[in-house]
Amino acid sequence: MSPLTPSRPDVLVIGGGIGGLSAALALARKGLRVRLYERSAEFGEVGAGLQLAPNCTRILDAYGLLDEAVALGVLPEHILMKDAVDAGELTRLDLADLERRYGFPYLVIHRSDLHGLLLRACRRLGVDLVTNAHCVSYENVDGGARAVFADGRTDEADVVIAADGLHSVARRLLVHDEPVNSAYVAYRAAIPVEQARGNGVHEHEKDVVVYVGPRCHFVRYPLRGGRMLNQVAVFESPKALAGEADWGTPDELDRAFDGMCDPIRRGLPLMWRDRRWRMFDRDPITGWVRGRIALLGDAAHPPLQYLAQGAVMAIEDGWVLAEHVDAQRADPYDTPSGVDWEKVLTAYQAVRPEHCRRVVTTARAWGDLWHHEGINRLRRNALLRSRDTYDYGFTDWLYGPTALTPDQEPDPYRTIPWDSVTG
Repeated sequence: MSPLTPSRPDVLVIGGGIGGLSAALALARKGLRVRLYERSAEFGEVGAGLQLAPNCTRILDAYGLLDEAVALGVLPEHILMKDAVDAGELTRLDLADLERRYGFPYLVIHRSDLHGLLLRACRRLGVDLVTNAHCVSYENVDGGARAVFADGRTDEADVVIAADGLHSVARRLLVHDEPVNSAYVAYRAAIPVEQARGNGVHEHEKDVVVYVGPRCHFVRYPLRGGRMLNQVAVFESPKALAGEADWGTPDELDRAFDGMCDPIRRGLPLMWRDRRWRMFDRDPITGWVRGRIALLGDAAHPPLQYLAQGAVMAIEDGWVLAEHVDAQRADPYDTPSGVDWEKVLTAYQAVRPEHCRRVVTTARAWGDLWHHEGINRLRRNALLRSRDTYDYGFTDWLYGPTALTPDQEPDPYRTIPWDSVTG
């Protein structure tokens, strides 16, 4: 072995995004020696806003980070869903009441602010943070696992956590699949609120607003104490459906929202036009562990964003893993860390894939519901308007406490037969 640094850690984490950092933090809090490798030259996160539901803010509170996260973000008052064509309200969540129900708030925060929060916490706990390290393969070895890097160097630990994203190298150890192209693309913008007001965008400055429309939707909410406004414009690309390589282009963005309501039309010129995010997920898999190598975050369960649970699921993964370190720790046990990793990884594997399968498949169905057109749009609107504001039957399975064992996983939400809905 030719390690990148001389001392062997208990855990290697591959990937310095939100999932990797939160896993490193969770494990370091249990007294483990953690080394995290990031491919880029510097730690950082691109993008704009994130929504963190109570199943995530509950974990941030357990880490002692919730107050700082709230100071960096915004606690919105409502989530409003509106029709993108006529701006009519369809349904809403009262987020103060939601907090009373689940015990923790619904928070919106800039992605880079959450990333920086986790990075600082890792540094305080002494996580060994290594940049410029591109992991190209993983191997199980006696008593642990090894990561192999592009320059030929290697490192080993009792366990390797692969938080290496949508295009995960480690995932190939478990399944030979490819990302699934939704043919949808997202444009984003995080801009000063004064700039938005100057363009006539001033509705619902304390709310998360989702406009759902025919093959498109538009999301808007405040960031950074209300000083910024986050916008996301998502649409189905005709060029993608036609098999063209250059799809989701700005001209398609404008055409997709032609004829939509005024609040969207006023926000559209503010979108960043120099970058876009094509939307992929993967089919769920039931196996995330091979020997002492475990998938985490988007490497295991990349979702479409319709439930706003991508980063949340990754943070939950790390928390569950760390809680099982506590539960299964054997003292003494014949590993350098004193942890029975087989039991930890078996417990992790037993609970997380099924929950994340539900989220990934429900996100797909939720996106389909959002994007109906014609008579089905009217039926969707009638269905959403029939929901009582304080009916949590569709969120209890998602926003409640994160399950540590399969018996703690709540029943899924009830389904409503589409044929029973009239417009």
